[in-house]
Amino acid sequence: MEPHVEYHKEGAVRFDKGYKRDGALAGYWEWLRKDGMKLRSGHFENGEQAGEWITYGAQGRKYKITQIKAKSK
Repeated sequence: MEPHVEYHKEGAVRFDKGYKRDGALAGYWEWLRKDGMKLRSGHFENGEQAGEWITYGAQGRKYKITQIKAKSK
């Protein structure tokens, strides 16, 4: 897997952690707010969201947890 980083237009890191495999999102990813606080995190399987996804409030606390079932091919 190759590490993948993108930035907000202001220069702050948008994706703190993330990988792509054959061009598709793979493994664990974290999205950050412009101030660096975590916004959302979860896993990808074959480019699709799967498993536990967490949304964080503005203070960095867990706000919502969603279970996403992996799509079968």
